[in-house]
Amino acid sequence: MYCLGCTKTVMMASGDDAQHLVECNLCQQPVSFFCRRCGVNLCDTCIAIHLRVKSKNGHAIVDFVSKNDDDTWHCDSHPQNDCSAYCKTCDAPICILCVSIKHKSHEMSELSDKIEDLFKVIAKENDRLQSSKNKLERVLEHTTRLLSSIFSIYKQRKDEVTARGEEWHKQIEETVKKLHQELDDMQKEHEAELQKQKKEFEEMIDRVNEINRKTRKLQKSKNVKEMQTFVPLIQKQKNFSFIEVSQYSVPESYERKIDEYLDIISKKKESSDRRMLDVPTVTCVIDTGFPASKKDQNRLYDMAVTDDNKVWMGGASEELKLFDLQGNLHHTVSITTEGMYLCMYNKQVVYTDKPNNAVRMISDNDTVVTMFTTGDWKPRGITGTASRDILVCLYKCDQNKVVRYSSTGTVLQEIQYDSQCQPLYKLAIYITENVNGDIIVTDWKKKAVIAVDRLGLFGYSYSGVQKCSAITTDSVGHVIVTDIQGDKIHMLNRDGRFLRYIIPEEGIENPRAMCILGHGEMMVGENRTGIAKRIKYLEE
Repeated sequence: MYCLGCTKTVMMASGDDAQHLVECNLCQQPVSFFCRRCGVNLCDTCIAIHLRVKSKNGHAIVDFVSKNDDDTWHCDSHPQNDCSAYCKTCDAPICILCVSIKHKSHEMSELSDKIEDLFKVIAKENDRLQSSKNKLERVLEHTTRLLSSIFSIYKQRKDEVTARGEEWHKQIEETVKKLHQELDDMQKEHEAELQKQKKEFEEMIDRVNEINRKTRKLQKSKNVKEMQTFVPLIQKQKNFSFIEVSQYSVPESYERKIDEYLDIISKKKESSDRRMLDVPTVTCVIDTGFPASKKDQNRLYDMAVTDDNKVWMGGASEELKLFDLQGNLHHTVSITTEGMYLCMYNKQVVYTDKPNNAVRMISDNDTVVTMFTTGDWKPRGITGTASRDILVCLYKCDQNKVVRYSSTGTVLQEIQYDSQCQPLYKLAIYITENVNGDIIVTDWKKKAVIAVDRLGLFGYSYSGVQKCSAITTDSVGHVIVTDIQGDKIHMLNRDGRFLRYIIPEEGIENPRAMCILGHGEMMVGENRTGIAKRIKYLEE
């Protein structure tokens, strides 16, 4: 079991920890060997001493560095023997001696068979844990990403509070200035009224004093004729106890006016929700001429408005068409796939090429330019952002996510899970960015509009649509989504609260494509007919 001639070699191989940290249990010298049966650390000198100690289990001396290498299981009843069989009756490993004595009449099996059965269970459970590890790793990745952005999240919230505070400070300052002016005007009016009244009373008192002096004079002169003349004059004078005094009260608790003004300001800010026309009107109808798809007879898929108020439209053909708002076709460009998802980016029309996992742009000379590819993820909806990035809906198998790209295809942000590490999206189709930075997606499987903030944190979900399709926002933050099966357009406020339906008097059939034109107008495309309708929905 051991070789004394190898002692120095063992000491050399035992490593620094064994030499300096582990001592012989008998004499505290550096350890070299280990007795497996007794669990005792031994040095060179103490091996002979230990072997002279009687033990019912015997001794098994091995190099200290290999003390844990033995996988042999020793019999509980006969420790000097290794287990070679398994007693099914007692559910215990046993040695050959046990087989012939204590367990002679019990049901036996090979120890290797039991080990194999146990390992199958262990392997199965290990596979289960390893598969669940993928979720743990996803949770860890999400947590790590959230942790890395936590400073930005709270900084943004503080910046929003600061901005709102500055806005209210400004409103309060303007309100205080206005109230001061009102009080100044009231003060001038009050002063003028009191000055007028003061002057009138002074004149009355002067007349009374004059009458009093005249009376005293007449009393001394005893001039009857002058008295007779003075009597009717003094009788005509009114009794001053009946004189009317202007009631002009000084304003009290005028500071409450600040609250009243701020309340009015708040209501004015909300008044934009009430500027919608009761009955939206169609001001122009455009036949886009896209053919019907063979699979489901769809024609018109998406559209995007240019800076000069023309509209690019994509449908069930490998071309994009540019119309003006009067319905005149200005331009047609051939592309590499159907024009299902498109947007404007740096004044150029951009579309997603789903079959080739690419985002492409139409250059000034009508050349199709590949901006970047999306790896093994297929792209759907696309939109440009205020920060000049590009947001794309991507999917792979049953996974969906939103990715923010730079113009060169650098991944800047990925949005896939909520704070509980549950998928945000099941089938992300169209996408837009609101004026407050919210990223809003329509999900066909969830039948919902899903919004996250600019950092990817869940904001709200709106599920009042039968089948939501294109989505966009206007200049005041209204969220507008087409309901392709409900034959209507839903308008929400920026917090996802339903405001109203937009249904023109003429109706609209299977609305899908949509863009905002400005001046309270939108362009909406009917999926099956290929008709685009210009709709006035807001007052001037």
